[in-house]
Amino acid sequence: MIYQERAVTFVCQEERLVGVLTLPEKPLGRGVVITVGGPQYRVGSHRQFLLLARQLAEAGVPVLRYDYRGMGDSEGKPRAFEAIEHDLRAAIDLFYRELPILTEVVVWGLCDAASAALMYAFQDSRVAALALANPWVRTPEGLANTMVKHYYGARLTRPEFWQKLVSGKINFAAALSGLLNNLRKRSAKEPQLEASCAFPERMAAGLEKFRGRVLFLISGRDLTALEFQEAVKSSPHWQRALRRPQVEWRRLEEATHTFSADIWRTQVGRWTIEWVKSW
Repeated sequence: MIYQERAVTFVCQEERLVGVLTLPEKPLGRGVVITVGGPQYRVGSHRQFLLLARQLAEAGVPVLRYDYRGMGDSEGKPRAFEAIEHDLRAAIDLFYRELPILTEVVVWGLCDAASAALMYAFQDSRVAALALANPWVRTPEGLANTMVKHYYGARLTRPEFWQKLVSGKINFAAALSGLLNNLRKRSAKEPQLEASCAFPERMAAGLEKFRGRVLFLISGRDLTALEFQEAVKSSPHWQRALRRPQVEWRRLEEATHTFSADIWRTQVGRWTIEWVKSW
């Protein structure tokens, strides 16, 4: 389907934000808002968000991607992902103004943008669904547990590791120090966190309160994705929040964190399109 792209600006708490609308010739009433995560802007790593927006628009799905305050071309000071709820709300406001046929939106986020979407969505009735790629739940204990289980454990079972160790190609002291350090972090009890800082729990609580559909997109070769899966396995709160029919999962075993290969990006786009048009 033919589509057009148009740059837009809008205001969030007296600061100017920049975005791009990708609008098909005959748009659906359900649009996708792509929120950036990490130190990047609306184009995305290796043009990921730009290509995703165009792929969706070719299928009739209108898209807005934007820079929140302090990122890309938007004004303001850089801010943590836990503090972008006003930016996301302003972006959705803009999307509705620019495309009056909209009836609901899907928020699509990668990494800490997925985390931010989970903490926001239940507060906005216009958000009907979330597409969440490799959500960020990092804590010192969570990272240490994942490293011990999936990195050190996997290395010890590989013959090439022992060959390198015997031949002196691996610094045994450094490797042992790293393992022991992660074991200490894994077993340490973290001080009680303030509610405003315990973002993984806020994510789980947000998911529990959100009544819409959720699609998790998981990479098989990604430490962040592994941390998320381990957090879910060890948390009754997460398991309870996920125990409903509106939650779906898609997994690409060979994919990296940002789905960096063209075949992975294209598959993620296909899954997103099929899911967005399934209700």
